[in-house]
Amino acid sequence: MKRMITLTIATLTLMSLVFPVQSGAAQERGPRPGGPAGPPPEAYTACEGKSAGDTAEFENPFGDTVTGTCEVEGDRLVLRPDTPPPGRMKDSTSD
Repeated sequence: MKRMITLTIATLTLMSLVFPVQSGAAQERGPRPGGPAGPPPEAYTACEGKSAGDTAEFENPFGDTVTGTCEVEGDRLVLRPDTPPPGRMKDSTSD
């Protein structure tokens, strides 16, 4: 009986150490499904050699042409689409 209690305590202790680490690792993997993923690489490439406020375009993976304006994001320029992707609202401060 004493061995069973010791084994149970040891198992519970190990589980309490392992599960928080796993849940933390899951949070570091990136955005949640359905959440914002950020601009695609093409949005940065489209603004290479341009200045903030310049217009640019790129072709998305679906074959559609995305047009927009180059804006500063961090230390790089990125294309902000004229028409945001479905399900996303355009930032009201960009007008």
